[in-house]
Amino acid sequence: MNRNWKIVTFLFIILGTMFSPIFFCGDSNRSSLELNAKTDISPSPSSNLSQAIAIQGAFNEVFEKTADSVVSIATEKTVNVQMNPFMDPFSGDPFFFGPSKGKAKTHKQKQTGLGSGIILNKDGYILTNEHVVRETDKLHVKLRNKKSYEAEIIGYDSVADIALLKIKDAKDLIPIELGDSSKVKVGDWSIAIGAPLGYEHSFTVGVVSAISRGGLDSSGVNYIQTDAAINQGNSGGPLLDIYGRVIGINRMIVSPSGGSIGIGFSIPINEAKRIAEEIKINGKVKRPWVGIAIDVIDEDSKQELKLSSTEGAFVKQIYNDSPASDAGLELMDVITKIDDEIIKTPEDVVNYVRKSKIGDKLTFVILRKGKEIKTIVKVKERPQ
Repeated sequence: MNRNWKIVTFLFIILGTMFSPIFFCGDSNRSSLELNAKTDISPSPSSNLSQAIAIQGAFNEVFEKTADSVVSIATEKTVNVQMNPFMDPFSGDPFFFGPSKGKAKTHKQKQTGLGSGIILNKDGYILTNEHVVRETDKLHVKLRNKKSYEAEIIGYDSVADIALLKIKDAKDLIPIELGDSSKVKVGDWSIAIGAPLGYEHSFTVGVVSAISRGGLDSSGVNYIQTDAAINQGNSGGPLLDIYGRVIGINRMIVSPSGGSIGIGFSIPINEAKRIAEEIKINGKVKRPWVGIAIDVIDEDSKQELKLSSTEGAFVKQIYNDSPASDAGLELMDVITKIDDEIIKTPEDVVNYVRKSKIGDKLTFVILRKGKEIKTIVKVKERPQ
């Protein structure tokens, strides 16, 4: 009896081993993990591919729509270079006798530069950065069709880093479409076209990383931040939205290496357009100015100045013959209010003055050694 049970048990084990893949998997070539996966909620490869192709097509359209409206700007200027007597075989001073005691020799040297720009209209007006064309002797604008034209500088604003150029005798120019930078949101697509390191009409894609990024410099500009790759040569070129409209003018990057690490900044096109229009009319930008440099109040400053909070802006520099010096402002004064505007940060001061007009009289409320003082500051035009 026992022997029969052993035989039966052995047969069941053999049969179970042979047929278990069929019972549990349904296919001897598939594992149980595949059977348990919820494939009904996973997107099919064809769906993913169609979405990717749609995005790719949108990028193709943006490039074809805008590439003819983006230009490369080649510059040339003469600079004085100081010669090192240790490296000059004609200096008269052998290396082991030390440097010359007279004045260092200089020689003139040609220096070239490269940037980008956008075509504003069919009359040949080009928008770019001021630093691209600063102190140049020669200036050429090159189109996508390889035609090159000599350009003149209509005017510039070194504060906001905007310049307006004009090319002559160019035909069939294609103006670029300008967008509305006030509608830009974090997470929007952002596309840069320019000539990074001389590679003309390079196309890079990213997103808007931040908006209204202020406090980066003394310009008062609130920049659009993007992670689209921007390098030397992109300066002055456009930052575009997914519709191919200009939302910013690429200006600068933050990078320890000098190359793109995904932190780039663009001047909002609304600001750049306003400045370009004023340059076209007046040849320059008239800016309101009070003549101070200000800084944030940190915890150390708060304790040193015996303040109750870190709100406000303290004065760290006053320019001679400025509205601030005429009004009696002093170093380490803390600005807490201008007219009816409560001042919480230095940016509040910059923005309020920027909105004022030349000739306006602003009431500054300041704290000085624990006492509140009011003084009238008359706004003047900022010196170039």
